[in-house]
Amino acid sequence: MTTANENNAMIRVEDLHRHFGGFHAVDGATLEIEKGTITGLIGPNGAGKTTLFNVIAGVLPPTSGRVFMEGEEITGLPPHELFHKGLLRTFQIAHEFPTMTVRENLMMVPGGQSGERLWNAWFRRKRVAEEEAALLKKADEVLEFLTIDHLKDEKAGNLSGGQKKLLELGRTMMVDARVVFLDEVGAGVNRTLLNTIADAIERLNRERGYTFVVIEHDMDFIGRLCDPVICMAEGRVLAEGTLDEIKANEQVIEAYLGTGLKNKVMAGAET
Repeated sequence: MTTANENNAMIRVEDLHRHFGGFHAVDGATLEIEKGTITGLIGPNGAGKTTLFNVIAGVLPPTSGRVFMEGEEITGLPPHELFHKGLLRTFQIAHEFPTMTVRENLMMVPGGQSGERLWNAWFRRKRVAEEEAALLKKADEVLEFLTIDHLKDEKAGNLSGGQKKLLELGRTMMVDARVVFLDEVGAGVNRTLLNTIADAIERLNRERGYTFVVIEHDMDFIGRLCDPVICMAEGRVLAEGTLDEIKANEQVIEAYLGTGLKNKVMAGAET
């Protein structure tokens, strides 16, 4: 059997199933995410995309099947263990600490900080202070990279939807992320901020080698960023290729529309 690290795969999913009672949300999905790519994951509502993300990222255990990261089996590992391996997952609804500032939200991300231990806070104050200074510097660098440094002292709960998505992206930059799963990063975001988010994803991919997997309904966003694109339907992988190839695939059109309304898919619409 070919293992993930033999063919440059960052993530490999083999015959993955996740059942909720009699409902098969993920029903035998098999796919690979190559290192250094920005891969789009599309499909009609109920296709199993978010459930697939949740199983890969350890939020949900699989009913059966296996997940590998760079050849190492990670099936069923909890999110905190995957976090330390560099696998991060963002959510359609941002999970910020609303009463903390934007900068403080970023500084909370890295685990194992000395200041988390009462003993160190009392007796190793110099070490704690040095770590906090380094975190502060890194947080400010991340905010500048994302062009939201002017919001560093703003309460995170006061941010717009798009700004919160940028903050979530920034949180992945506070650790050594290797692969990031983005769930509908464009949902509720205006076009200007969406372009800013796309710019940041492109730069992280190009300059820092991040691998991204993106669930998104905005076909312009997918078309700008993603190659390849994977289409799911009814819990299975239906097709994979460039966005143009996916749009022209009759099975994909049928899965989205259930009719022959090919022109709507070709125009990039998704229902």
